[in-house]
Amino acid sequence: MMSQDLERIAAALVAQGKGILAADESVPTLTKRFDTLGIQSTERSRRTCREMLFTAPNEAEFIGGVILQDETIRQKSSAGTPLAQVLATQGILPGIKVDTGAKPLACSPGETVTEGLDGLRDRLSEYHGMGARFAKWRAVIHITDALPSPVCVSANAHALARYAALCQEQDLVPIVEPEVLMDGPHSIERCEEVTGRVLHAVFNALFEQRVALECILLKPNMIISGKECASQAVVGAVATATLRCLRRHVPGVVFLSGGQEDRVATVHLDAINRLPGPKPWKISFSYGRALQDHALEAWHGRDENLEAGRQALHLRARCNSAASLGQYTPDMEAIPVSVGTPPHRREWRDD
Repeated sequence: MMSQDLERIAAALVAQGKGILAADESVPTLTKRFDTLGIQSTERSRRTCREMLFTAPNEAEFIGGVILQDETIRQKSSAGTPLAQVLATQGILPGIKVDTGAKPLACSPGETVTEGLDGLRDRLSEYHGMGARFAKWRAVIHITDALPSPVCVSANAHALARYAALCQEQDLVPIVEPEVLMDGPHSIERCEEVTGRVLHAVFNALFEQRVALECILLKPNMIISGKECASQAVVGAVATATLRCLRRHVPGVVFLSGGQEDRVATVHLDAINRLPGPKPWKISFSYGRALQDHALEAWHGRDENLEAGRQALHLRARCNSAASLGQYTPDMEAIPVSVGTPPHRREWRDD
């Protein structure tokens, strides 16, 4: 029998006007991000960055949960409080990334499978004891004319389903993230075709593993043109194709930004929520870069800029909260820090 607490937590993560902050970059990934800004990556600087992101003004008004990673959930704030508790005290649910990354898939050149199932039950139990109430696992699917192969889709769907079942066993809500990458020259039609195939396989696997769908969150990619596609789909086409592709009823859909520029991710989310007609899901966000970029640029590793970083995070969270309600307007963008698309955004990827 599935705990009612899991269903309550799943709903709370995407409560009206709320989304999820993905702050689960690995140490190497965050170090790469820091390098582009000239910030030295140390345990202290990474902790300071996370604490800044977790203490933006009125953050709980827009953020229902934050995804941490292993180093972060073990860290304490400058005042000596565990960072997971810093979030919980504000009414924000702490979560944890539990996969160990995408590795080459044997006999499938150019494809990957996400690993981390070994010892996962014990790790989930430990994380729950440290305050985590949900978890995340990301599968990575590459698109070409020939990819993904059936074996790649099957392997990643199976891993996602096993992870989700173990999470629910340990009283954690699983975020299921099958990301079809936007890298490449593929069209929006090709993206929709592949994403539909992947989602179908994932939900079949979840059913086979006896996962309670009312106690998960789906974190899919939006249906967009490949970054190198000569014909980029307009906002309305992205919104229409994305909703058309989502056929399963889960408590919430929290989109990943997947490398979209932060304002573009907000506009697309807003357009999806503005489409007429009933929607069987709460449609919100679980953004990493699209929430963090301006905050990290405003902070720039300097203590005197911490408040500027918090304000930048507040602004992006507020705009995406409005987009999750279909109420975003461009005049909300009173950005106090640098605008535009910094070159490093094309290089920094979430794990």
